[in-house]
Amino acid sequence: MNIQQSIRRVIGVSLGVVFALAGAAANVYAEKGQAEHVIIMVWDGMRPDFINPQYTPNLYALTQRGVFFKNHHPVYVSSTEVNATAIATGVYPNRSGIIANDDYRPELSFLGNLPTQGLDNLRRADFLTGGHYLLAPTLAEILQDDNKVTMVAGSKPVAVLLDRLPRNNNQAQSNSYTLFAGQTIPKAVLKNAEKVNDDKKFGGSNTEKDAWTTKALLHSLWKKGVPKCTYLWMCDPDASQHGEGVGSDAALAGIANVDKQLQHVIEMLEEKKIANKTDIIITSDHGFSNVKRGPDVVEALKKAKFKAVRKFEDPEPGEILAVGLGGSVMFYVVDHDETLTRKLIEFLQGTDFAGVLLSRNKAEGTFPMSLAHIDSTNVVPDVIMSMRWFDEKDDLGTPGLILADGGSRGKGAHGSLSRYDMHNTLVAAGPDFAEGLVSETPTCAVDITPTVVAILGAKTEQKFDGRVLREAFRKPTEAPKTETKTLEAARDFGWFHWHQYLKISTVGDATYIDEGNGAREMK
Repeated sequence: MNIQQSIRRVIGVSLGVVFALAGAAANVYAEKGQAEHVIIMVWDGMRPDFINPQYTPNLYALTQRGVFFKNHHPVYVSSTEVNATAIATGVYPNRSGIIANDDYRPELSFLGNLPTQGLDNLRRADFLTGGHYLLAPTLAEILQDDNKVTMVAGSKPVAVLLDRLPRNNNQAQSNSYTLFAGQTIPKAVLKNAEKVNDDKKFGGSNTEKDAWTTKALLHSLWKKGVPKCTYLWMCDPDASQHGEGVGSDAALAGIANVDKQLQHVIEMLEEKKIANKTDIIITSDHGFSNVKRGPDVVEALKKAKFKAVRKFEDPEPGEILAVGLGGSVMFYVVDHDETLTRKLIEFLQGTDFAGVLLSRNKAEGTFPMSLAHIDSTNVVPDVIMSMRWFDEKDDLGTPGLILADGGSRGKGAHGSLSRYDMHNTLVAAGPDFAEGLVSETPTCAVDITPTVVAILGAKTEQKFDGRVLREAFRKPTEAPKTETKTLEAARDFGWFHWHQYLKISTVGDATYIDEGNGAREMK
């Protein structure tokens, strides 16, 4: 990549694309539902196979009186910041600009990758782009523009992506607050959030952070009333699963604690006598796997004589920046050197850790990034690798293992195209949703915002990539036709053969990735 050209491209072209998209938007979602309030609660990293009466009695009860979406998906890369943005905007990563938890944006961090949720980074990006760090409006922005108050409360920093902009355009914005990992927008809100938590500051264990955040929402942010839309983002079970593995005692305890926070939410709705006027949507941002092995991808490249780094000293031709994402790795080739990129792809196709390769430019045995909606207007990597995964059980009896860049065996990870990472939780109950329905129709993170916009009758001209989940409504319409296909790509090396596949489901105009994997096969 030509670094200076990349910087000018991000600062200039991104703004043009943003406004072009805004001008081309055609859909107006104004289909008022029955609910007066919608709550979106995110259990970070929650796998649907861990919903049961033993550990999640409250969530289990919601599945019985509402809708359990059996075939729900994140967008790829199956990680938090990517899917927080997809949930919040209703568009794929190529239109939101957030393609990974960490990526390389030389205008913000010239020598290496940076966290896309980082407050300093997003403030810098908003400054450079006139408030368009995200290339599409969030649900909070859409509702506030329609004079509807929103609240965001999260025990993780990612919550700031849901509503980060200044609050001075209308009354609804002024009365809408964001709480993220113990910080607030505006700052004045924090004092009362601490007061209702017995004057304790945010911190402690995962369970303490989730409990503190929930209490701050219910007793501080909701003090003057429950707004039209509320986000509540929990750090568990993600944090516990990363630390001890999916299915571990710590992870199960984290799940049980988040279910307890759900109970507190339901009890508060009942106390305020609005439970029957509220739709509750429980979702997760991605699935999860346990680590079978943690190869060091950069060291493997160095042994093969590639100039691979995790951070530049000063970018030079011939160098490759590798950004590890757990179950995936992004590769940025300096100056987009096509010869070097081809050599990189050939090397990866011969390894025992590559699963699926997505290429910026056409290359034999790869898929284009556009299939995963990663062809963003921001600086995109030259190659993305989803690491191999295995449909087997670990020592805890939990199915689903992956290879993770630098991971530790027995710990939890995600970010791959494993079916266990690419299938996650979605449950909805309330006056707008059918009772006791198990929906087989595929759904995705990008469907949540258009569905909530329709329920609340908000007016917007934003064109969503997701769809309104009308087939799950109390007065349903027939679900669009679902088609599933498997794409394949291969390459012959003479004495071994590379093969990869990608399984994709299409519902109407929406496309969802089910899974993908690949392997080197000896002849």
